[in-house]
Amino acid sequence: MTVTLLRAKLHRIHVTEACLDYVGSLTVDPDFMEAVGLYPHEKILCANVENGERFETYAIPGARGSRVCCLNGAAAHKGKVGDRLIVMAFGQFTPDEAASHEPKVLFFGKDNVPVPSGTTK
Repeated sequence: MTVTLLRAKLHRIHVTEACLDYVGSLTVDPDFMEAVGLYPHEKILCANVENGERFETYAIPGARGSRVCCLNGAAAHKGKVGDRLIVMAFGQFTPDEAASHEPKVLFFGKDNVPVPSGTTK
């Protein structure tokens, strides 16, 4: 048996762009992806804090150091520039692995600057 647990999370990252004319995905600064262990093209679940929309897509790396978070394709209808997203990736773990598992989480403040947990208002 395995259980599905949160593996990686970008907490309250701000949408910087929305591009409807794209195949689809969420473009994210690779520095942020690497900080939590998100893989290019990995399936993700996104929750928009502003409007309650939830959608699945996949992550693709943008320009390093850009602090980008761009809604592409159909996902561009799920939010607008300035909205805060919670981006989540999950993994399968055995019960033994699950007992000690802790997800990697990166918290964001203004302008997508990473901040310590609890300071994301």
